[in-house]
Amino acid sequence: MRRLSLTFLLALITLGVFAQDDLMKLLNQSASKEINYTTATFKSTRIMNGHSIERMPPGQLDVRISHRFGMINSGVYNFFGLDQSNIHLSLEYGILKWLMVGVGRGSYEKTFDGFVKFSVLRQSSGARVMPVSVSVVTSAALKSIKFTDQTRTNYFTSRLAYVGQILIARKISQGLSLQLSPSYIHRNLVATELDPNDVYAIGAGGRLKISKRISLNGEYYYVANPKTYLSQHIYNPLSVGFDIETGGHVFQLFFTNSLGMIEKAFIGETTSQWKNGGIHFGFNISRVFTLKKHEKPANY
Repeated sequence: MRRLSLTFLLALITLGVFAQDDLMKLLNQSASKEINYTTATFKSTRIMNGHSIERMPPGQLDVRISHRFGMINSGVYNFFGLDQSNIHLSLEYGILKWLMVGVGRGSYEKTFDGFVKFSVLRQSSGARVMPVSVSVVTSAALKSIKFTDQTRTNYFTSRLAYVGQILIARKISQGLSLQLSPSYIHRNLVATELDPNDVYAIGAGGRLKISKRISLNGEYYYVANPKTYLSQHIYNPLSVGFDIETGGHVFQLFFTNSLGMIEKAFIGETTSQWKNGGIHFGFNISRVFTLKKHEKPANY
């Protein structure tokens, strides 16, 4: 009887081990069939000046306030640029999981702007392996500043400029994200016949996480066109700074040689450079409001 009981007990243990192995295999197979999407590649819809791969979730409104002060080399009289200020106000709203829109108004050339950003691919692992996230941004800008020459025939279309960008980003680790941004800008009217209507550039940006709520960001755009226009000399925009997350707010503090805050301006119209102190201190403040509750599925 003892031998029978011992044999029965060993059989139960063996069966339990095999059952546990089968359960683990089943769970692993189930997990491999799930798509694990990468989240929080960047903390904001902007790296600094330019768009990041991120978008607003459906039903959420991002109220953004952006400032760029004067140049640091303007001296003590202008308090190293802090006496001067350019501002851009914008509203950005998530419509679908893959689509967001935004509108804004800036003091630089009294410009109104609007954009559409939509996701094409999302970085993922598991059942679907996708090494990068890809989004497309299209935008238009309207200058409302008065024409300098009021005697000539000035057309409404001369005020317009258009931008197209492809954003390609990868979250390499929990602390490091990188992005490339091939960009195209078309301006209906330029200062002289020798100035290009079309501008081509490629941007590179990154985020290095320092702590749970702070990251170091960098952003650079290389303008491919000849940069010496008849009207002015154009420089490549470079920005370096920090993201600070405080709950519903994201503060971005940085230094940049660009005064403009939309692609048409900071890519194609940056006229100052770092090496001679042509640097602007700037910041973006982002505050998100939930206007419509949306249930987030797994791996949203």
